[in-house]
Amino acid sequence: MDINAIDKLLGQLRAGAAMAGQSVGGVGAASAAGAAGAPVAGNDFAKVLKSSIDGVNARQVEATGLQRDFELGVPNTNLTDVMISMQKANLSFQQMVQVRNRLVSAYHDIMNMQV
Repeated sequence: MDINAIDKLLGQLRAGAAMAGQSVGGVGAASAAGAAGAPVAGNDFAKVLKSSIDGVNARQVEATGLQRDFELGVPNTNLTDVMISMQKANLSFQQMVQVRNRLVSAYHDIMNMQV
């Protein structure tokens, strides 16, 4: 695994964080624009969440494929790449679980609010 792949992954994480920051900023602007009767613009939370889930799935599929190739003895399959791919998939899955936990917690907080 070379430094370029690590830099690429770091760039993807930063882009995701920037997109999430725009979504949060876009929510306030969208609600203000929606109150004024203007069309709501910005990132859709469902689209961001779906793309994140698709990214986690892609990492899981890639790790599984590399693992299978290594087990079958496919040439040019490096154990180091397999292990790094598996760790990436594991970390992205753990991150998605934490996001889910936060969403469920926020949902419960909203449902327990008195109106």
